[in-house]
Amino acid sequence: MRKKALAVAAIGVSAALALAGCASSSGSGSSDAEGANIRVWLVGTDTPDEARDYLKTTFESEHPGSTLTIEEQSWTGLVDKLTTSLSGSDSPDVVEVGNTQAAAFTSAGAFLPLDDEYDALGGDDLLPGFVEAGTYDGTFYAAPYYSGSRVVFYKKDLLANAGLQPPTTLDEYVADGATLAAANPGVSGIYFPGQDWYNALPYIWENGGEIAVQDGDTWKSSFSSPESIKGLEQVQQVMITASVAPKDGNEADAQIPYCEGSIAMLSAPSWIKGSILAPADSKTPGCADQESNLGVFALPGKDGGAAQVFAGGSNVAVAAKSAHPDLAKSALEIMLSDEYQTILGENGLVPAKISLADTIGTDEVAQAITAAAANAKLTPASPKWADVEASGALQDFFVQIAQGGDVPTLAKALDEKIDSILNG
Repeated sequence: MRKKALAVAAIGVSAALALAGCASSSGSGSSDAEGANIRVWLVGTDTPDEARDYLKTTFESEHPGSTLTIEEQSWTGLVDKLTTSLSGSDSPDVVEVGNTQAAAFTSAGAFLPLDDEYDALGGDDLLPGFVEAGTYDGTFYAAPYYSGSRVVFYKKDLLANAGLQPPTTLDEYVADGATLAAANPGVSGIYFPGQDWYNALPYIWENGGEIAVQDGDTWKSSFSSPESIKGLEQVQQVMITASVAPKDGNEADAQIPYCEGSIAMLSAPSWIKGSILAPADSKTPGCADQESNLGVFALPGKDGGAAQVFAGGSNVAVAAKSAHPDLAKSALEIMLSDEYQTILGENGLVPAKISLADTIGTDEVAQAITAAAANAKLTPASPKWADVEASGALQDFFVQIAQGGDVPTLAKALDEKIDSILNG
């Protein structure tokens, strides 16, 4: 998810929103105006059409005379666009944000408090880590929307032809990736475009490193620690010996090269299975005819078992400047309903409610998701972490690693950049 470092990001999300007066908004618009249109911002294509249709139909049947419009946004540049839109006079009503971005907006007063709606939205049945991500200073602002850890999808025939079985350790996974790339010219044994920092995190964590640690009120970026360096050098090994992905590319639409036959193993969010197997008449067709050749396993850890992977997913909130906050909250309740969340689960997204975990099924993918989720981790819980993502520093760093740059030197420079953002 490439986030451009625009001017608003340079002064910080929280500062920009506060300067625009977002934090002082009470969300006191007329909530029951006849003919109101509720605008819901969903990001990317992860939310299936069935769920979108259910939200619109249910909302409009419950609120005759009002309408609901879904406006799809891109993950690219989302932080900047939200910062501008949520502080302006034409704010959307309900917004989806990545779980790593939530703290920037909750801390800035960009969302309405949802403490009174907590039980109606699911209460203690909600994913606790995502409740924490959507809570600031004891107030609940952004509800969990869905979760999904990264798992590894692979071509069964390519592994079989190379005499390989799904690996059981991280070192074996890296070695297998190089073997597959060597045996299949033009194919990534492990697909790893340069900007894909999310997939680099397990290598850091499994080698004992961290992204950033908090000491009192200060954050310390930790990419240059000996443990992190060891993981980063392993990342570089994969990028150079196992991947033919663009060194400056991102992870978006990885199903396209997968279906084109240029990927043997792909670490990606669990919901990409739906994109890989999308029918030919879809907006972005997949390769449904390859379903029998599609395998999946949880990324293995350094010492076996499931690796610590990034817990992807989103939170959803009501904008502080919504003109119709009560109607917006009604839409939010539909999105957290058992019916809506079941649709998400049946499409490979881990539901926001613990009780609906079994809706993702019991097949090979569901088992891999469950194993991966057990060890999943979040990025640092700093309100300024979204500024780190928006700066592009992480993407630039990993592109330089993919291009063969000196890891310790680059990591030290990255730590200095991140420290200045988190503690600025």
